[in-house]
Amino acid sequence: MQNKQYRVAVLGATGAVGREMLSVLDEQRFPASEVVALASPRSVGEDVEYGNRTLKVQAATPESFVGIDLVLASAGSTVSKLLLPEAARRGALCIDNSSAFRMIDGVPLVVPEVNAAAMAKHNGIIANPNCSTIQMVVALGPLHERAGLKRVVVSTYQAVSGAGKKGMDELSSQTIALLNQKPFDVSVHNARIAFNVVPHIGSAGEGGYTDEEWKLVYESRKIMGLPELEVVPTCVRVPVFCGHSESVYCEFERPISVADAREILGKAHGIVLVDDLAEKQYPMPLDCAETDPVYVGRIRQDPNRPNALTLWVVADNLRKGAATNAVQIAWLAAKTGLVHGAK
Repeated sequence: MQNKQYRVAVLGATGAVGREMLSVLDEQRFPASEVVALASPRSVGEDVEYGNRTLKVQAATPESFVGIDLVLASAGSTVSKLLLPEAARRGALCIDNSSAFRMIDGVPLVVPEVNAAAMAKHNGIIANPNCSTIQMVVALGPLHERAGLKRVVVSTYQAVSGAGKKGMDELSSQTIALLNQKPFDVSVHNARIAFNVVPHIGSAGEGGYTDEEWKLVYESRKIMGLPELEVVPTCVRVPVFCGHSESVYCEFERPISVADAREILGKAHGIVLVDDLAEKQYPMPLDCAETDPVYVGRIRQDPNRPNALTLWVVADNLRKGAATNAVQIAWLAAKTGLVHGAK
């Protein structure tokens, strides 16, 4: 990086992920000479925290990106499609957390532990994958290198923070109302979420799967470079505030044992192995909140197939599933000269 400093804009700075991006940038001491908080006009003048500093939110317009080196965006697909090409035209490298560009040819879809090399072919925009995809491919990547991944059956148990602040507020308000025998509203989730699980995230799509489920299919194939990878997903919303959990059944081309998997995952970057059923040691979202690794446990062999394992995978969806992954991409871009800056 040659001691370069970067002018950084966070687009969607008032949202749950945008605020987390600001927090992670500060925690990791990213070399920012200036950080600009951008959001919609209705948020102009609001305060957001960046370490021990307070930033005033500014309106996001194409002119906001003049002189900006790096954009971290989490403002939704519509805003990203409108503004990020403008930012890229003005010389900024944009790292986008929405689904707007993920499956577009020529736009890298990056999880640094798995496919960092894909970043080199960017044209001004790098896509951040969906939160549930990120943690799954981090766990599967090292195992694929050993045994050749063939098929995945995954069920996700996704926290309400995946639906943003409104999702968290709805769980909180419904819980209070139910405990006090009061009426409540259902507006964010597809059914009552308090004391319930809802097997429906996103909109209905092809074959009875939701768009959230199809993200796991198509994004995993692109990130891992496995266009024929079989992925069978079910996405479930659960009454947990933060932290996605996944049950991942994975079949490989070659045999792989539980001992092999533990050895591989125990040494893998970005993974914490927590796997001792007898001692009641396994990953849980309660223990993983506000941390950056992907946690893996409950590793079991399919008793009928020596080339198949089941894993339990947990991560903080706001951090590794969104903000931390984006900042990791920013660090790599800085270290490899993919983003401009000033000495």
